[in-house]
Amino acid sequence: MISDEILFKMAVRSRQAYAEKMAEDREKAEVPLVRAEAVQLDTSAGKTPVILYRPVHSDVTEPLPVFVDIHGGGFIQGSPADDDPWCRRIVSAVGCAVVSIDYHLAPEYRFPVALYECYDVVKWVYDQANIQGFDSRRIAIGGHSAGGNLTAAITLLARERREFSLIFQVLNYPVLDFVTDPYQKTTQDTLLTAKAQSFFSACYLGDAAARNNPLASPLLTDSFAGLPPALVIAAEYDPLQTENRRYAEALARAGVPVTYRMFAGCMHAFTHFGPAAAANEAWGLIQAQLRQTFWGKGENPDGSR
Repeated sequence: MISDEILFKMAVRSRQAYAEKMAEDREKAEVPLVRAEAVQLDTSAGKTPVILYRPVHSDVTEPLPVFVDIHGGGFIQGSPADDDPWCRRIVSAVGCAVVSIDYHLAPEYRFPVALYECYDVVKWVYDQANIQGFDSRRIAIGGHSAGGNLTAAITLLARERREFSLIFQVLNYPVLDFVTDPYQKTTQDTLLTAKAQSFFSACYLGDAAARNNPLASPLLTDSFAGLPPALVIAAEYDPLQTENRRYAEALARAGVPVTYRMFAGCMHAFTHFGPAAAANEAWGLIQAQLRQTFWGKGENPDGSR
């Protein structure tokens, strides 16, 4: 059993390497011009930094739909900066606002701190819609890997609490099952190894019993009925591919509209690390689904595709 002190030291080293890698990739990205504003919100975790993205110019006079983005990183690393190029592209391509959350990381803040924190941010989007120029009837949420886990769990909480409604969820290769031993998950992935999964799990959950909580392992939920329509993206060589497919199938059986897309020849986190062709196709799919959800017929508010 690894001590918390050692877990913390390992997590810090991992964060540093991850941040350096992501910074290198961001320097190569070409992004459209949008308005970005950093603010801090009061949440159950304390002060939570978020970035609010909006179109620079818009002929739309009605309130903007909102996509809430939750970054990945195994619950121990990452930041909104990782998704900055994509958030900007979503704003430009979809014609919506984007709220990107800088949630508290494990192992310093374990389950369910980040979950309730991100839920509080979504509730803020809903509660402050009139002030911020958002449309409270058109709020979608999505995340990548760990962020996909938090996204799925938030939809469960939202269904239970009924404090706001979500009209769509994007689950981008999410971790949905902490119960199955990572060494039993079939994979050809060289990034998300069984050893890495075990490390992330130890950092995030701490208490092994938490793995059986549906808010940690959404695949275990008793009912999938009444959850928002979903886009589930998976990668062929990802060890999470099976649970991604099973989640999509469970949503469909419960009558939830769902699009499932598995990208052949790809590993975990391919939308951020490549290959570029598959990544661009996946982001294009996300943008198209959000356009359809927010505006209908896959169009931007000005009628362009």
